[in-house]
Amino acid sequence: MTTDAVRTVVLADLTTLRLGGPVGRYVEVDSSEAFVEAVRAADDAGEPLLVLGGGSNLVVADEGFAGVVVHDVRDGVEVEAADSCGGASIRVPAGQDWDALVARAVQEGWVGVEALSGIPGSTGAAPVQNIGAYGQEVSGVISTVRVWDRERSRVRTLPLVDLAFGYRTSLLKRSLLEPGSPWGPTPRYVVLEVAMQLRAGTLSAPVAYPELARRLGVQIGERAPLADVRDAVLALRAGKGMVVDGDDPDTWSAGSFFTNPVLTLEQVADLPDGAPRFGVRTSRPERSTGPSLGAVDPDLVKTSAAWLIEHAGFGKGFGLPGPVSLSTKHTLALTNRGPGTAAELVALARTVRDGVRSRFGITLEPEPVLVGLALDDAA
Repeated sequence: MTTDAVRTVVLADLTTLRLGGPVGRYVEVDSSEAFVEAVRAADDAGEPLLVLGGGSNLVVADEGFAGVVVHDVRDGVEVEAADSCGGASIRVPAGQDWDALVARAVQEGWVGVEALSGIPGSTGAAPVQNIGAYGQEVSGVISTVRVWDRERSRVRTLPLVDLAFGYRTSLLKRSLLEPGSPWGPTPRYVVLEVAMQLRAGTLSAPVAYPELARRLGVQIGERAPLADVRDAVLALRAGKGMVVDGDDPDTWSAGSFFTNPVLTLEQVADLPDGAPRFGVRTSRPERSTGPSLGAVDPDLVKTSAAWLIEHAGFGKGFGLPGPVSLSTKHTLALTNRGPGTAAELVALARTVRDGVRSRFGITLEPEPVLVGLALDDAA
């Protein structure tokens, strides 16, 4: 079923940043067939297309979006198989709320996404960004992703080997970033459904993140009860303003605004001694769940964007008392405490990016999708 809205829809009402102007046409879809037809019709008509899930990874211009906004409101989980030996094989529509899915997995004893608790947004966005937190990435449990290929105008099922997952990226996301790409702000591949294989158990995947291990009182590599891991992650995220709360303006954000930079060994040599350094997993994920996501690349190192921001002189709450500022809980989140504008938020992001580049020679890259806006002044 497709519903074309006749009312005026403003993207500020549909995004966690509470920013964005009116849309040209708004369509809600509650079936895979309606979803495909809405996307196909927009492309055939040459209309700009914005596919919307949870609205947690978007910064939309104050002028709005003149094209078609297709909002996937499907939810539910199809359990294809679930037993103590093979684990659970599930299929999830793209519109399903991600954290509700994680809560279901923990309740059912499905292992592999418990450390991804509290991440806002829809399941369809998860493989695009290869969402990750506290030692897990969604690529560790994905088996296939069913998509509508806008270029070939047909439904395709992409297996894990073809999805080319990396740190906060995938084949799906790269279709937006290729030079001369005709796609945007929606990628070439529109996610319809995500299939996952999760191990069965009462204990988590081995805990891989020091902060989480300390919170749980375990050593790196040990396991903990699934529910305990979820509770600990939610508490850690809440302390950083990374769990959406309508009463807390520190959470009126798009989550982490910048990705952690991945550097060559030559670039790392110029980092100050105190800057964090982490391994980067870039090879094909292993078929186990949890943090076993492939070998660490010896030629790359990841550092902390939050550390760079703070040491470039931008502390928590930078920008206050203005309507947009860094969160008072975490420097990676840019918040719209209201009544701010998208232009003001992007100006703040640009100031932070340029300050880090001037201090460290590293250019931070935005994680959210910018619609009608750009960090580069020329753009």
